[in-house]
Amino acid sequence: MNCKRLMRAGWALGLGLAPMWAGAAELDGASLGAWWGVPFAGMLLSIALMPLLVPFFWHHHFGKVAAGWSLAFLLPFAVLQGPGVAVGLVSHTLVAEYLPFIILLTALFTAAGGIYVRGNLHGSPLLNTGLLAGGAALASLMGTTGASMLLIRPLIRANDNRRHVTHVMVFFIFIVSNAGGSLTPLGDPPLFLGFLKGVEFTWTIRHIFPETLFLVGALLTLFFVVDSYWYRKEGVTPADPTPDDHRFGLDGAINFLPLAGVVGLVLMSGTWKPGITVPLLGQEVGLEQVLRDLGLVALTFLSLAITPKGVREANQFSWGPMQEVGKLFIGIFLTMVPVLAMLKAGEAGAFAAVTRAVTGPDGQPLPWAYFWISGALSSFLDNAPTYLVFFNLAGGDPQVLMTTLATTLAAISAGSVFMGANTYIGNAPNFMVKAIAEERGVRMPSFFGYMLWSGGILIPLFLVMTWIWF
Repeated sequence: MNCKRLMRAGWALGLGLAPMWAGAAELDGASLGAWWGVPFAGMLLSIALMPLLVPFFWHHHFGKVAAGWSLAFLLPFAVLQGPGVAVGLVSHTLVAEYLPFIILLTALFTAAGGIYVRGNLHGSPLLNTGLLAGGAALASLMGTTGASMLLIRPLIRANDNRRHVTHVMVFFIFIVSNAGGSLTPLGDPPLFLGFLKGVEFTWTIRHIFPETLFLVGALLTLFFVVDSYWYRKEGVTPADPTPDDHRFGLDGAINFLPLAGVVGLVLMSGTWKPGITVPLLGQEVGLEQVLRDLGLVALTFLSLAITPKGVREANQFSWGPMQEVGKLFIGIFLTMVPVLAMLKAGEAGAFAAVTRAVTGPDGQPLPWAYFWISGALSSFLDNAPTYLVFFNLAGGDPQVLMTTLATTLAAISAGSVFMGANTYIGNAPNFMVKAIAEERGVRMPSFFGYMLWSGGILIPLFLVMTWIWF
C-alpha cells in the first residue's frame, strides 16, 4: 500500500510540474540506442504470451505488468535525459494520444453495452450471413468493439440449436471484429489514431473502400457456402433451447442517441478548426479537441443514466474489458515513445533496417512491404501502436501521406486493420468474442487452431489484395 501511495504521489508531482517542463516533449530519435525499445517489446510480448502461458497471473496482475514496463523505460530515461524530459513526454503522451483514445473507446463501449437485442432468431445460413453483413456495416460507425458486443450474444442465441457453430464465431471475428471497421476513424483504434495525427475523417472510406468491399464480400460469400454445408449436414436440428417467448426488438435503443452524438463530436473535431488552443498539462490542445473529449465523457455518463439497469444486466455488461484496455494501453503508449522517435529518425535511427525493408532502391516506399510488415506486427502485437509506428516510418506528415503517398497510407491502414484478424491477440474484440462464446458453451479453436483458420482463409485473400492494389 505504501508503494502504491508513493507511485501515486510521484505521478501527481510529475503531472503538477508538467507545465514548466512542457517543452521537453520533443525527442531526438537519432540519439537513442535500440535498447530503448526493449520495454516496448517486453510490453507487447507480455500481452501476446502471458495470457497463454500464465493466465491466472496475467488475469490478476496485468496492470502491474504494464506499470513495470512503463517504469523500465521512464526511470532510466529520467536519469539519463533528465526528469523534465521524462515528465514532458508523459504529459504529451497522455494529452495528445492516450486520453482521446481511451475516452472514445469508453463512450462507444458504454453506449453499445446499453443496447440489448431481445428475442430469438433462428440461425439459418441466410440469417447468419445477414447478421455478419450488418455487423460489418455497424463496425465502421460504432467501432469493432461496439458492433461485436452488440451482436455476438444475439448470434450465439440464434445458433444455440445447432451443433456446428465454431465457424460462425470465427467468421464473426474476421468480419465484424476486424474487416468491417476499416472505413472510418470510429471503426478501429488505428484509424482513430491516424485521425488524431491529421488524417481526414473520410480519407479511409475514399481510399480503401474497394479493398474492404472485396475482403468483406469474399468472406461473406465463403461463410455462406461453409454455413450452408454444415446446416444441410446437420439434418434435423434439436429443439431450440431459447424459447420464442419474447418478441424481437431492442431494449435500451435510446442509446443510439449517444452513439449518434459520438459520431457528431468526432466529425466536429475533424472539420471545425477555430485556431484556439487550451493549455492542458503543459500541452497546447485545440479547442475542438477539448470540446470533443468533454462531450464524449458527458455522453458516457448520459448513456449510464438513461439505460435501465436490467438492460445492462441482460447484456452481462461489465467494466472489466475497458479496465484491461485502459491499463495495458497506457503502458503501450508510454513505452512506444522512444520506438516512434527512432523510427521517425529513418536512416539516422537505430531501426534503419526496418526503414530499408519498406523502401525501394529509388528511395520510394514499397506499399506491399508496408501492408505485410504492418499487418504481421498487427497480427501478434497490437494494431493501434503498429499503425503509429509505420505512419511515422513513412514520414509522419498526414498531408503528404494522404496525397503523394496515398497508396502507402492505404497499405498501412489496411494491413493494421485487416490483419488484426490473423490471431486472437491482433485486436481487442477478438479475445472478447472468444471469451463470451466459450462462456456460452461454444467450442472455440485454440490459439494455434484459430491461426489455421486465418491462415487458410485470410492469407490467400491478402495475397490477392496485394496483387491488385499494393
